[in-house]
Amino acid sequence: MPGHDIIVIGTSAGGLKALSTIISALPADIDAVLLIVQHLAADKPSLLPQIFESVSSLSTSHPKDGEKIQKGHIYIAPPDHHLLISQEHLRVVHGPHENGFRPAIDALFRSAAITYGPRVVGVILTGYLDDGTVGLQAVKKRGGVAIVQDPQEAQYPSMAKSALQFVKVDYCLTLAEIPNLLVRLTKEPAAEEKAYPIPKEMEIESNIALQQMNTKEFLENVEKIGTRTTYTCPQCNGTLWQIKNSKPLRFRCHTGHSFSANVLLSEQTEHIENALWSAVRALEEKVTFSRQMAEQMKSYNLQKARIKYEDYARNLDKEVSIIRGLILNGLATNRDIVESTEEQQ
Repeated sequence: MPGHDIIVIGTSAGGLKALSTIISALPADIDAVLLIVQHLAADKPSLLPQIFESVSSLSTSHPKDGEKIQKGHIYIAPPDHHLLISQEHLRVVHGPHENGFRPAIDALFRSAAITYGPRVVGVILTGYLDDGTVGLQAVKKRGGVAIVQDPQEAQYPSMAKSALQFVKVDYCLTLAEIPNLLVRLTKEPAAEEKAYPIPKEMEIESNIALQQMNTKEFLENVEKIGTRTTYTCPQCNGTLWQIKNSKPLRFRCHTGHSFSANVLLSEQTEHIENALWSAVRALEEKVTFSRQMAEQMKSYNLQKARIKYEDYARNLDKEVSIIRGLILNGLATNRDIVESTEEQQ
């Protein structure tokens, strides 16, 4: 029987150092393939393959869509694309964001769990918010092994803490302990796949990520796994469905965008702030124009009109100050809420 030879790793903020620590300690003859999602900026080139090859004995690359999987190789999701697994090949797709990210950890982990079941080892490292938690749940549902970096060591512990809260994790270890465990697991036989059937909702979400359905099928399938809400998707303004029986609380729109509750709150906060800054800009333009009109009335010796425009500009200025204060002091950020929650755990 095969060992645990499909290793998927997800990380975000602080991930470069964490990943370097792990892969630099792995032997060149490891009997496994490693697939990594590191959250990346969409508009900048990635140097991760070159960086990791400089510290590792394993070959590393950003794969191409349809590329065949090779053991002893590290595949890193390229910028602005999801990395997925389909049978013995890799899919690199420009699908909808999940948890505000593309590439997303959940998407990779879910596809690996569906394709390889108990052979998968899922590893969650340092990062902000909670991408990866649902993906690690999928790994466990299909009989795989779940590993989480010790949050006390993590530079950004939110992702690790979320995984520990919502997933029955097999190992919670320091970065120095993870490489030896990975090597050991590759030599241990995985469980029988038939003992861990693929949940229907997991298959539906995987198909959504692959974008292999027409409009009618998207709507029908999201209805199967969720309940329609009054919330709108912050990325496409479509209706959101709350995923049934999901912990943590999650939402999806029918086009494929997916959000945990924390990520949705973060997106909503950003949209509110952007709207308020737009209001500040519009009001400041009115203030400037009103003062210009006051000067014009003064040149015409129309004192009552001048006073009217000056008073109007002064009142608008007060409103601008109020909105600025709301932006700077009155909007609790999602980071504040998440950090407050973590302190109570």
